[in-house]
Amino acid sequence: MKLRSPAAARNVGPIGDVLAEWLPAGGLVLEVASGSGEHALAFARRFPDLDWQPSDPDAAALASTAQWRAEEGPRNLLPPVRLDVAEREWPVVTAKAVLSINIVHISPWEASLGLLAGAAQLLAAGGPLILYGPWIVDGEETAPSNLLFDADLKRRSPSWGLRRVAVFAEEAAKRGLTLEAERAMPANNRMLLFRSATG
Repeated sequence: MKLRSPAAARNVGPIGDVLAEWLPAGGLVLEVASGSGEHALAFARRFPDLDWQPSDPDAAALASTAQWRAEEGPRNLLPPVRLDVAEREWPVVTAKAVLSINIVHISPWEASLGLLAGAAQLLAAGGPLILYGPWIVDGEETAPSNLLFDADLKRRSPSWGLRRVAVFAEEAAKRGLTLEAERAMPANNRMLLFRSATG
């Protein structure tokens, strides 16, 4: 069954505009935790010179992405693969770019570390890891809506919650990923661009 995400419908345009600046011209993009598959479908259409690899650990999400692909997907939208960032072995061994939308705050910290480790393994030198979601930025006032969201996440699971950009960047640097750029996004979200220093 195809899943639909109202948030995906709202943010796909603004995210895509930034991706147009940050993604490579060609090659394979691994989208980690594709959810409903709507982003994968939209971005595969928008970037026809890129091979778009959706992934997710959840069977329902994989089925949704597969159905979107079967009914509407362009040729460059690849079949979704099961990927759990916490596992050491990933089903994709190389990628020109890695994209993660709205998973860092809705998963344990160990998942963030797994995402960083996996991306570092896949990316060649200069390859981008791109993240989107709500963040806490040192020196900037956190929007009240994000503070409420953070509290709600922690009520749902103590291991969830908004992450600090500085802490995330420090862990990324340990794995050879350097924070190169940040972009403020609608609805108090933010996009982060890391690049692999070593490959």
